[in-house]
Parts: sequence; structure tokens; C-alpha cells
Amino acid sequence: MDAREYNTCVHQLSDALFRFAWKCTGQQSDAHDVVQGSFEVLWQKKEEVSTAKAKAFLFQVAYRQSIDNYRKRSRFMYTDAPEESYSPVNPDLKKVLDSALAQLDERSRALVLLKDYEGYSYDEIGQITGLNESQVKVYLFRARKILKEYLVSVENIL
Repeated sequence: MDAREYNTCVHQLSDALFRFAWKCTGQQSDAHDVVQGSFEVLWQKKEEVSTAKAKAFLFQVAYRQSIDNYRKRSRFMYTDAPEESYSPVNPDLKKVLDSALAQLDERSRALVLLKDYEGYSYDEIGQITGLNESQVKVYLFRARKILKEYLVSVENIL
């Protein structure tokens, strides 16, 4: 991969990678760090990663960095105010969906985001997360079951 191909990857994948990182980390600033770190790792390994595999490589790095970030954050308690953002989705619906995703553990949340938000196949998700295809299907089934139970509960109906 040369500099031109790298810049094309940055241009084409940065938004999707940021959305994924933001949903995984829950913080805009942490998502920026994850995206920056992912592209830095891609640049360092540009000789080893082909352009065709750059997307999967970036999401794999972002997934791992998000988990590392989660582990670091769980050791420390932050008192920052929640971050505001613009979203075209109904704020109440967005709040319920974010709460539902928060019910999941880090791995399950990442799998749901990769499959349902980013549209990866089971095989691609397995490559990104290091799981086999059967494990991805089982974890996704369990995560969706938790999401369904949370979303249809009386307290969460809009």
C-alpha cells in the first residue's frame, strides 16, 4: 500500500470507523483516539496490509483498541459531563437504543454494531474479532435476545 492508497482508505473509511468506535466506546473523544490509533497502525503496517484488506484490518484494530479503552476506563471513574451530539434520529428513540446497547457486554455490542450497523458478513466479523463463524452467530443471537427483551419491556416503550 502506498501513500495514495492509504489516503484513499482514510477518506473512504474514517466516518464508518468513527461511528463504530463511538458506539463501542460511548465517548466521542475516545472514538477519535481509537480512529487515529487505527490509522496509525495501518500506516505502520502498510507494507503488510493490502488495500483490499484494509477495511477489515482497520475495524479489527479499532475493535481491539475499543476493548483496551473499555478496560482502562473501567479502572478509573471519570466525572466529565456527558457529550452532546447532533442526531437526526428522534432523541427519545436514540436514548432507548443507546440504553439497549449499553445492556450488552463489550464483545456483544461490537458484534451487533459490526453486523447490524456496518453490514459485515459473519465471516468478516469472525476475522475482525478472532472468533469463528459459529461463535459469531451464537453471540449475536444471544445479544439480540437481550436487546429484544430490553426493548419490549414496559418501562422502555415510547
